[in-house]
Amino acid sequence: MVTKGAFIVLEGLDGSGKSTQAKILAAKLKRSHAAVYTAEPSHEKIGVFIRNRILYGEIRPPTSVEALLFAADRIEHIQNEVQPLLNEGCLVVSDRYVYSSLAYQGSAGLSLEWIQAVNFYSLKPDLALFVDVAPETVLARLKRKKSVMETLETQRKVREVYLKYVKAGDLKRIDGEKPKKEVATDILSAVMAFLIARC
Repeated sequence: MVTKGAFIVLEGLDGSGKSTQAKILAAKLKRSHAAVYTAEPSHEKIGVFIRNRILYGEIRPPTSVEALLFAADRIEHIQNEVQPLLNEGCLVVSDRYVYSSLAYQGSAGLSLEWIQAVNFYSLKPDLALFVDVAPETVLARLKRKKSVMETLETQRKVREVYLKYVKAGDLKRIDGEKPKKEVATDILSAVMAFLIARC
């Protein structure tokens, strides 16, 4: 059915279930397409540094430094993994992308325009979905060690930024409060509708 690659992004608050849903989506797409799951931060050197030293570090660096590091990892991720897969005709499902930088670093006070500028060379997703869950719900779900970005106040601000991009039409909202299977069905329906529409 699909003759060319597509870059599909899932976004959401930490604990929203988007990582689980991205993996479910990739697995379902594999039944009839060449599909690959990937995630940000990536497993490249910069991405590993972000995971080990920033997300779960004791001291949070300046927000501008965070944004630059995420942007650098993103470009490396696109060039080394995503674009080659797209060139092969794969459907690439990414757990987080540039909207995470806009939401998280933007909610921390950085200019959204500046974040977009430092991500100038990032690839535009073909389809971007936002798994929307209330901040109170996601924090109740988090049983593991919380990252520096996982507080109720932060998550509320992050959600507000995400919803701005939903309103602008850059992100399609998926109700993440539904049971997991229903959320997965809604996501797959949105993706299949997109793939059919572009054929």
